[in-house]
Amino acid sequence: MANSSSIRPFIGISLSREMGKDGVPRDFIRSTYLHAIQQAGGIPVLLANIAESAEVLKSCHGLLLTGGGDFDPILYGQEDAGTKWEGVSADRDHTELLLIQTAYALNLPIFGICRGIQALAVSGKGALIQDIPSGYHPSTARHSQNEPRFEVTHRVKMEQSSRLVAIMGTQEISVNSFHHQAVMTVPNDWTITAYAEDGLIEGMERREYPFALGVQWHPEDLVDSRPEALQLFVSFVEAARQYQEEKIGSWQKEQ
Repeated sequence: MANSSSIRPFIGISLSREMGKDGVPRDFIRSTYLHAIQQAGGIPVLLANIAESAEVLKSCHGLLLTGGGDFDPILYGQEDAGTKWEGVSADRDHTELLLIQTAYALNLPIFGICRGIQALAVSGKGALIQDIPSGYHPSTARHSQNEPRFEVTHRVKMEQSSRLVAIMGTQEISVNSFHHQAVMTVPNDWTITAYAEDGLIEGMERREYPFALGVQWHPEDLVDSRPEALQLFVSFVEAARQYQEEKIGSWQKEQ
């Protein structure tokens, strides 16, 4: 385990939503997210796609926004551009936006991955590219790879002054990529801190906030092979542990 502290923070994790063959929606998560949080010293807490998950999040110490399906473009001020939507779920859209709002109100550490960075953009009145192949030019990087998830296929360059560089100790890394949508414009209080070689946004950070960042790639699939990927989760969980300690300290003073 990367974090040897005896205090293990609870990390709320958003879930994907898909329609089962029996017509009943299912909430689910790939186990690599759980593994990454556990390796970093946190305890995963699964947040179902229901409004009450915001109440569960109030007992957590960090929020992880995971990858998954597309956002309804109406939520970021666009009409359907005629692209093929993948895995759109109104319940997930609204639950995640509520979770982000709740996390901000609590100053919880937040880490968004793939759809997660897009959720952070949408929540702050940013916008998305609905479909990279048809709506972004030129796109020379392989943003939707066919190789296994633990393999890397393109490069990402980060701003020298960014939290990402401070965490990973390098300004350029190789990443995996599984998306056809991406952040087009970031919220006013966020800063773009990473780009793919074709200029597509790959990372952003909220500077006037204790810990809030998003990446477009999938570091959870790389934690066992690339130290810089694990370090992202270690840094996030450490921020959550510090939040937990402060919360415990405040509670003790009130007794």
